Parts: sequence; structure tokens; C-alpha cells
Amino acid sequence: MAFIDYYKILGVDKKASQEDIKKAYRKLARKYHPDLNPNNKEANKRFQEINEANEALSDPEKRKKYDEYGEHWKNSDQFEQSRSQSRNSGNPFSGGRSGGQGASDFGGGDFSDFFESMFGGGGRSSGRSSVKYKGQDFNASFSISLRDAYTTHKQTLTINGKKIRITIPAGIADEQIIKLKGLGADGVNGGPAGDLYLTINVQEDPIFKRLHNDLYLQQDIDLYTAVLGGEVMVETLDGKVKLKIPAGTQNGTKVRLKNKGFPLYKKDGEFGNLFITYNVKLPEHLTEKQKELFKELQNLS
Repeated sequence: MAFIDYYKILGVDKKASQEDIKKAYRKLARKYHPDLNPNNKEANKRFQEINEANEALSDPEKRKKYDEYGEHWKNSDQFEQSRSQSRNSGNPFSGGRSGGQGASDFGGGDFSDFFESMFGGGGRSSGRSSVKYKGQDFNASFSISLRDAYTTHKQTLTINGKKIRITIPAGIADEQIIKLKGLGADGVNGGPAGDLYLTINVQEDPIFKRLHNDLYLQQDIDLYTAVLGGEVMVETLDGKVKLKIPAGTQNGTKVRLKNKGFPLYKKDGEFGNLFITYNVKLPEHLTEKQKELFKELQNLS
């Protein structure tokens, strides 16, 4: 098996932090996502490589195995088990590997021969070629709007060249991960397929700001309505509502609309709140008559 440098694929150093790896993955995944590169085989291949690299490096335990076993990291548990059994039975295969061996130092060690015999690369016969192993898990990301996340809806995705249709529940959080069982790589020797871990990225909305299950909105009102009172139409994700503005409403006044916020994930009929902040707009380009009236008000007060 050819060695794949996952660090190089993501463009990060081997000492990169988990946050650095996360940022690099998200940037590349968006750039090479199949939905943004239709019919681009090279971009699709690159996207698969990025997901494979992220699978190994985003999980500390998997990253540790990759750093030690390189391209064989997915089957390191089988190697350790076989090595332990061989040591106990006095088999020459139990000869120790040299400590501190990095991912790029493999090629002739005892566990390389073991992996080759296990997975069809030639070498010695281990007698275990019929053992079933679960296929590799895949990681992918997908972006939706805040308004899409407000309702339960279906999405059609292209993952590794295959189109799949999934249901995204209302109220899903930004960067929440959905596990799709059996949509990873095929298993080895008839083993079960791996799973697909899909990260949902919820984009920011130009009007509403979301914090957990609550929404926040800035609403402009004119000076006359603020002073004298009146009504204003306010947009919510569930349609427009008419609100009464009390006379003397101050700039920055906040009101709460109960149950007009974001739906709670997988809790039908439960919603957060919508918080509205009134922004009083001063009149511009006053006529001379209007200025005189404001001066009269000033004198009266």
C-alpha cells in the first residue's frame, strides 16, 4: 500500500493542533466539495483524500495510530493482537519493532509483512485472510442556511460519487455531526461497511442571529412611532407579526416573543424565544417647518 501523507494533504505540520487541523479541513472541504465542483473528477478525488486525512487526524486516538503505523493505522489493533499472540507462542514474528518509528519510516518492518499478508499484499501467509473487518468510516461536510435549519427537510448529497438522500431535522446546530450507518467504505472480506459522519455547517443569516435556540433581531422604528406609539410589522422565521409600540419607547428597548425562536432539535412543538431590539431612527433632511416644530418642542420641554 502506498504511503499517504495526511498532514501534507491538509497542508498542516505534524505538530499542528487539533484546531489547526479542523480549520484546514473545513477550508479544503468547502473548496473541493462535489456540489461546488460538479463533474470534476479531480476535485472529487481530492475531496475523498481530504476526508480520509481528516478522519485520521481529527481524532487523537486515530492520529496516534497513524503517526505510529502510517498507512496501516486502520488495522493496527489486529497487528497488536497478533503480535501479542505470537510472542506468547514463541513465534519469530514476535520480534519487536524499533521504538519511535514515524509514519514515513515504514517499509520493511515486521508489521508491514503482517499487513501485506493480511490484506493481499503478498508476503507470508498468516492464515487469517478470511477474517472480516469493518470498512473505513468517511467524513464529509455540508452547508445549509439558517432558514433551512429551521424546518425538517430532505437534502440530496453526492458522497464519493454516489447520490444519497437524507433528512435533516429542524433545529440542527452548527457543526453538528450526523452518523449515516453503512455509507462508508466496503468492509474487508465481507465485513460490514463503514459509516459516514456528516458535519452540518449552518450559515449565518443576514437578519437573524442565533444563540442556541434563541434568535435575535434588530428592528428599526421611526422617531414619531417611538415618541407617540404605534404599530410595526416584524419578521420572524414563522411569518410576520404585528407588534404594538408603547409611546415613549427608548432606543435599544428589548422585547421578547415567546416561542418565536428556533425549534429544539428533535422536540416537536418546542421553540426558543425571539428577542427584538428596537433601533429608533432619527428623521433626516428636515424641512424648515419641521425644524421650527422641533424647536417649539424643545422650548416647551
